[in-house]
Amino acid sequence: MSTTEIFLLAMLLIFVAPYLVWRLFRTDYFAPLAIVQIIMGIVLGPGVMGAAFPEYHKFVFNPDVVKTLNGIAQWGVMLFVMLAGIELDLKKVWEFRRESVTTAGLSLLTPLLFGCAAALVIASYPGWMGPKAATWQFTLGTGMACAVTALPVLVLLMEKLDILRQPLGQRILRYASLDDVAIWGVLALILLDWDRVGRQLGFLLAFAALTFVFRRLMPRLPAGDRWFVAIIWLIACAFGADWAGLHFMVGAFLAGVVMDAGWFGQEQLEALFKNVLLVLMPVFFLSTGLRTKWDMGGTSVFFVAGLLLFASVGGKLAGAHLAGRLLKWRRGEASIIGWLLQTKALIEIIFANILLDKGIITSETFTALLLMAVGSTMLTIPLVHPKLNRAQHSGLVEQASS
Repeated sequence: MSTTEIFLLAMLLIFVAPYLVWRLFRTDYFAPLAIVQIIMGIVLGPGVMGAAFPEYHKFVFNPDVVKTLNGIAQWGVMLFVMLAGIELDLKKVWEFRRESVTTAGLSLLTPLLFGCAAALVIASYPGWMGPKAATWQFTLGTGMACAVTALPVLVLLMEKLDILRQPLGQRILRYASLDDVAIWGVLALILLDWDRVGRQLGFLLAFAALTFVFRRLMPRLPAGDRWFVAIIWLIACAFGADWAGLHFMVGAFLAGVVMDAGWFGQEQLEALFKNVLLVLMPVFFLSTGLRTKWDMGGTSVFFVAGLLLFASVGGKLAGAHLAGRLLKWRRGEASIIGWLLQTKALIEIIFANILLDKGIITSETFTALLLMAVGSTMLTIPLVHPKLNRAQHSGLVEQASS
């Protein structure tokens, strides 16, 4: 078979397998299609299918096919992260800054501390810390992976729960937006290359100057030109960040943060977001699954994943309850907010991918973080749905203030 035919066979597996599992087993309540795609990426990777059918796996996912898939995955995830950046409404964050900063800060710092403590335990054993990592980088990187909130997936889950446009849903979006800014800021710190600090400072200065020009240019362009210029801006920012010694994902997120959603229209943004999820992100999930390995044995990986899941969920719930006490929230509100904010999925996987690419973590730690992200996201709807039902009966959701 030609490389093109093998590539198409791989693409067929990527799209058919998750869809059939999602549809036939009716997993939507506890595992939406995006989560099933992540899980099937793991199943199709070397840890499961590669172990069961090594020759077939080697034939389908040969180096040429994997390179092509990785290229599609990188482009898809750049668009995805840019759209996550555009979702940020910094004006709303400023309007409700006391509540937003307090809640976002506690919901980020508490799981970060829990995660750092778990990372110190993990780092005491060989095989988990990456070959290029200092202990502080591994600790902070793993801790931040436990503190991540997946803003785009959170949007999808709140749409499914029918609270996205209610006051409670809008508040949660503000908290998650602030956390997203902090997450990528910490990632930039973790990846700081002291030998290339001049390039990094140059990139940040150039980005600030070009952003000034970009933001004045975009509103003056015809509506039909704005998306084209936005894509050029995305590529330039991603290239600049990667050249400077940061990761191209940092540049992609920064490119989105400085864009205004009003330049494009909400319907267009939502349509592009759904199309990226439909057409490109399944390839990213598969390429993520191809990285999973079980060289240290299933028990060790699952134990570490469980420890990280405990740190992540426990930290988010503790942070939300602390915020609830300080801000005098209604009874039950902190639990709903905490469980929704602990959703990991895509952003945590992107974050872990970057740590793996830069040698901060090993493939075993990456696998544990991947399992933690899947488990975290699968817990969200089953645990939040009954809490929301009780809250609606008591008037919490309808009467929640902004």
